[in-house]
Amino acid sequence: MNRSLAEIGGGLLAISQFTLLGDTRKGRRPGFDQTANPATARRLFEQFVEMLRKTTDLTIETGIFGAHMKVELLNDGPVTFVLDSRA
Repeated sequence: MNRSLAEIGGGLLAISQFTLLGDTRKGRRPGFDQTANPATARRLFEQFVEMLRKTTDLTIETGIFGAHMKVELLNDGPVTFVLDSRA
């Protein structure tokens, strides 16, 4: 945990996931009222990826925006972080 992706020769996989903003505080189904419209979401995602590519030497890969994808993940570490920009 004390070394960066660059230090370990790692890369970054950025995949858009609109369901991250699903509100599950009430009812049986998550609410997606607060998600951005698809055009705005795509623009923000592409800006994020472009910023990573311009400001790092990391290998950056992406999924396909808006596509149905199966992603397999192996968490290799002592912790998993949940990032909440409203905290």
